[in-house]
Amino acid sequence: MDTNLRNFLEIPYDELEELNLEAKEKVARRTSDDELREYYLRYLQEEKRIKAVTVCFTDIEGRFHMLDYDKKFLIKSYDNLTFDGSSIRGFSVVKESDLRLEIDWGSFRWLPSDVFGPGKVMVFSLIKDRDGRFYQSDMRGRLKSFCDNLYSSKGIVANIAVECEGFLFEGRDAEQSFNELGGFKLVSSSGYYNSLPRDPLKIFIDQLAEAQRAMAFENEKDHPEVAPSQFELNYTYCDALLAADQVQLYKLTARQIAANAGLTASFLPKPIAGINGSGMHTNLSLSQNGKNLFFDAKGEDGLSPAAWDFIDRLLNNANDICLIMNSSVNAYRRLDPNFEAPNQIRSSPVDRTSMIRIPLGNAKSARVEVRTVAPDANPYLAFLAILDTGLNGPKNDQAVSENRRSRTRFLPGSIYDAVRLCKSSEWVTEMLGELPKEKFIERKVASADRCPKELGTLVKTGEVIFHHEVSNQHIWKNF
Repeated sequence: MDTNLRNFLEIPYDELEELNLEAKEKVARRTSDDELREYYLRYLQEEKRIKAVTVCFTDIEGRFHMLDYDKKFLIKSYDNLTFDGSSIRGFSVVKESDLRLEIDWGSFRWLPSDVFGPGKVMVFSLIKDRDGRFYQSDMRGRLKSFCDNLYSSKGIVANIAVECEGFLFEGRDAEQSFNELGGFKLVSSSGYYNSLPRDPLKIFIDQLAEAQRAMAFENEKDHPEVAPSQFELNYTYCDALLAADQVQLYKLTARQIAANAGLTASFLPKPIAGINGSGMHTNLSLSQNGKNLFFDAKGEDGLSPAAWDFIDRLLNNANDICLIMNSSVNAYRRLDPNFEAPNQIRSSPVDRTSMIRIPLGNAKSARVEVRTVAPDANPYLAFLAILDTGLNGPKNDQAVSENRRSRTRFLPGSIYDAVRLCKSSEWVTEMLGELPKEKFIERKVASADRCPKELGTLVKTGEVIFHHEVSNQHIWKNF
């Protein structure tokens, strides 16, 4: 068909950025849901060049799902979008399969057409059960409710920015065809900061940065990371729900840009033994009426008592929530102190092998950096666990000093140890609820049981192709 016959929406990058920044600002001003819905429905009706709306949700493991709805259908049926939850691993069983998607209109985003195709916009959704209540296993909905309650009850906003690392490999779908004897093939041998401007890795980073800028990530810096063919792009902090949405968009956009070039962007925590793995360092602070509650110029390491209380609760419950922050077999390869990995349950302003680092900061930037989060964690679940634990988790006052500075306590060394500790945790049960906790652990055990029980020094085929973020329906349906 002659493409000149089509007139689909394609917006220049500078205009995209303006539109998406305005959309973020509407949410920051706490525009009501009704007003947002009315605004975007009117826009969809008036903009004739949009053909479809991509509606997204995330399952309990963190896998990203997308459905394209014809625009005209969505305008008529936006309040009755259903899907089969029994087809999503970790969601409902067959006898309770019908679930409903409720559009979160504040997450409306315009997409770069050269990456995602013309004529589409994207919106995130919340999941509701048959009876209209929010679905317990929808961690995006759980995080949204937590943040909304935190603001309505105390006027507190949770601010998060992540440093999400990944690798760029030769070949499209390199994870699906992984073989432990051949391993992954790197596209670049350069290291930290020193890739040439037209190096394949740097070209990829530049394209990803441009797309992020257009989607209003508000970029700060980007660069190759320590390991060869490894990348990291940093962007400014925002509220916790938007930060989790941006993690999903960051990985989706990276994968699509890589695929467009015949390459693979991978967020396995440790895809190659013997070199640095990838983390998702999670920087967070709390603010109230624009004031950073974590800053105290006279406090220890420049932090307030509220920040130290947050840290102490995280350290006290570190083993309980480790599975949430490191939810794959491969993640436990990364927790190796020989590669700057944070496996020690303690805090430090300088030691990067500590679970929590306290970056140098001021009244604006003072924060807590949780270094143990892997890039394949469900960001909604991980942020919920960190925030809820830091604010409400059990605290052992007698162990505070030891937890902060001790070198004797370590995070679990394998997913089986992490499962055992999470399973026995009363705090995780209280935080998530018995059924969601059971579903999450069940998925983690199923994945672990398809992999060798001992990690060894060789990255095994099973821990890659059965990884929850690797799309391989042909293999999974055999189990």
